Amino acid sequence: MRLKKIKSPYIRYALIGLGAALLGLFLLVSSVYFEAWGELPSKKELSEFEYQRASEVYSSDSVLIGKYYLFDRQPVTYEDFPEHLVNALVAIEDERFYEHSGVDYPSLIRVGIKTILMQDQSSGGGSTLTQQLAKNLYPRRERNPTNLAVDKIKEMIIASRLEAIFSKEEILTHYLNTVSFGDNTFGIESASLKFFNKQANQLKVEEAAVLVGMLKATYGYNPRVFPEKSKSRRDLVLQAMVNNYFLKEQQKDSLRTIPLKLDYKKFDYIDGVAPYFREEVRKQLLKWSNAEKEKGNEYNIYTSGLKIYTTLNYKMQLLAENTMKKHMSSLQQSFEKSYGKNAPWLVKKSIIERAVKNTPHFKKLLGQGLSEKDAWDSLTNKRKIQLSDWNGEQTVVASPIDSVKHYLKFLNTGSLSINPKTGAVNTWIGGIDFKNFKFDHVAQSKRQVGSTFKPVVYTAALEIGIPPCAYFSAREIEYMNLKGWSPSNSGNKDEAYLNYSMEEALSKSVNTVAVKVLEATGIENVLTQAKKMGVFSELPKQPSLALGTGEIYLNELAGMYASYVNDGRAVYPYLIKNITNQKDSLLTHFEPKRAKNSAFSKETRQIMVEMMKSTINSGTASRIRNTYKLNNDIAGKTGTTQNNKDAWFVALTPKLVHVTWVGLDNHEIGFKSTRLGQGANAALPLFALWYKELNKDKNFNHITKAHFERPGVFVRDQLNCEPVKRDGFFKRLFTNPDKKSKKFRRKN
Repeated sequence: MRLKKIKSPYIRYALIGLGAALLGLFLLVSSVYFEAWGELPSKKELSEFEYQRASEVYSSDSVLIGKYYLFDRQPVTYEDFPEHLVNALVAIEDERFYEHSGVDYPSLIRVGIKTILMQDQSSGGGSTLTQQLAKNLYPRRERNPTNLAVDKIKEMIIASRLEAIFSKEEILTHYLNTVSFGDNTFGIESASLKFFNKQANQLKVEEAAVLVGMLKATYGYNPRVFPEKSKSRRDLVLQAMVNNYFLKEQQKDSLRTIPLKLDYKKFDYIDGVAPYFREEVRKQLLKWSNAEKEKGNEYNIYTSGLKIYTTLNYKMQLLAENTMKKHMSSLQQSFEKSYGKNAPWLVKKSIIERAVKNTPHFKKLLGQGLSEKDAWDSLTNKRKIQLSDWNGEQTVVASPIDSVKHYLKFLNTGSLSINPKTGAVNTWIGGIDFKNFKFDHVAQSKRQVGSTFKPVVYTAALEIGIPPCAYFSAREIEYMNLKGWSPSNSGNKDEAYLNYSMEEALSKSVNTVAVKVLEATGIENVLTQAKKMGVFSELPKQPSLALGTGEIYLNELAGMYASYVNDGRAVYPYLIKNITNQKDSLLTHFEPKRAKNSAFSKETRQIMVEMMKSTINSGTASRIRNTYKLNNDIAGKTGTTQNNKDAWFVALTPKLVHVTWVGLDNHEIGFKSTRLGQGANAALPLFALWYKELNKDKNFNHITKAHFERPGVFVRDQLNCEPVKRDGFFKRLFTNPDKKSKKFRRKN
């Protein structure tokens, strides 16, 4: 039919317009096909694409505790999809999926008529699951109308190529492994773990419907944010399953009565279990991947889908974190109450000023050219900010300087438990809150260790032949050649007349005796002994070393103490056992790092354990027995540094070493009193409360019910003496307890 024969000009012009539109569409499609608008992936490229996979971190008891990723994705196979998941997806997203070959032309016509011509937004889109997969693999770049049309055509072409390469099952597999569920979560497996804390193959019908329902609008139908909207969308998915004969009406009605119930679990950087531990694992993984790169092996911890199997015990870690929160929140209240309105973080201008000037914000302002005064003035401006405490986060009107003051007051902690035979880390708490305190007090912090170093001094003394029943006077001495340095005890004046055996002096943590034992032993011998026991930090060559003025890492201290229950051999705490690829093929295995030789004799080891058992039974850590009623085999040592800056407790059991530190990050602030800040009060409860929980669980009987070896006859004889001897009458008569003995410290 010729256009000239059509009398109506309107019809003639309409046909011309339609022809022009079709020609334009043909030219546009052709130009896209021949890559005038950019390259299109070939069939070969499509067949070889690989997912960026999140690396997974597992505890020793096979719990997924974290991931490292750019995109949170854990691909699974088609066999891992429950049938009702696939049915729900097809029913609501692409009911003719099994009939079309990538493009659903009836749907396109429907969209063209209803959505474009009739402006009916409820008619839905025309994209098939295959087209959506194309969009997942090659995301759209720009949003203007021209690019939108080009992108749509590109997706249709790619979809057709995908259908030519893959089976329907493979397309569904790729789609469900690449589709976004919001919150940087990609793929059904990651979404299932995040929202329901279960793998995709364990999803129930109603749970699968919730996740499939999210695909229309990942934020709008997020069940955590909008539970009611999500439930309504879930029910719509269930109805679609009925409409497509995947579900019976009666089943749908029953499922709709089930309330929406989530078991939400984050796997991001900040939240979740053991964040400090996971961060340390990440650092070690980066070192490993860099070393592998030099060997020609390319492993990216964020995209290669590695599986990292760690030493951490999930249940023990949860109990440790719960204990920490309980104790530290209570201790924080007592700490703030002890200072009242005169707290240093409120009234000490020098402390506040130094803290503010050390913040990245202040340094950034100086870097922008501001003077110190202008930078300070800038930080006094108040605005709405969030401040955290043990009651959660609150929005307040405050300045950055107010924020610095707020966080200055917080007590912090570090605790670590290890297997003393291997060094395998069971629990790791680097601080009270990873979000606000990133600094890890286990691996990054070196603090004075106080009296927890005294066992090294006594060990060295035993090794050179000083018997455990040797007696040392507790009288205070002023060392004239050390600028009048005079270590003292926290006891009464009567101590000037007392002479302690080494066992009693250690259990009661008598400072004056510790210094005298070090003098008798020699500093060089003590330093050598410390090195044999795994201490790699540089220690001061001063008599104050006996009181723990040396700064040591917490994990270093744990490895040192392990020697007492590991045949004299120190260990170095380790976190990672194995690394595998996504198919669980072993890439590397990490061996425990243990000292080759014993640091001391068997007799010395047994004597030291018995001496530290006395610390628990009748010494400075007797709260273990009296307050917390723990009857397990436990040895240990408390520690408190000068001006109550650091509180320590080390617990030794036959199968476990536990070290705890409590203090403030700002070294200028300590506890108000020794009563509050001593190791027995601030640090010991973190072990005691945790161990009480372990006692309740039979799964930990191999740890909690273990017993120390019975010491030999020789060791028992060595310790068979009176703990304290009192000076005779005449010596007491001519000794003034208020007057210090003066002497020059001998060099050794």
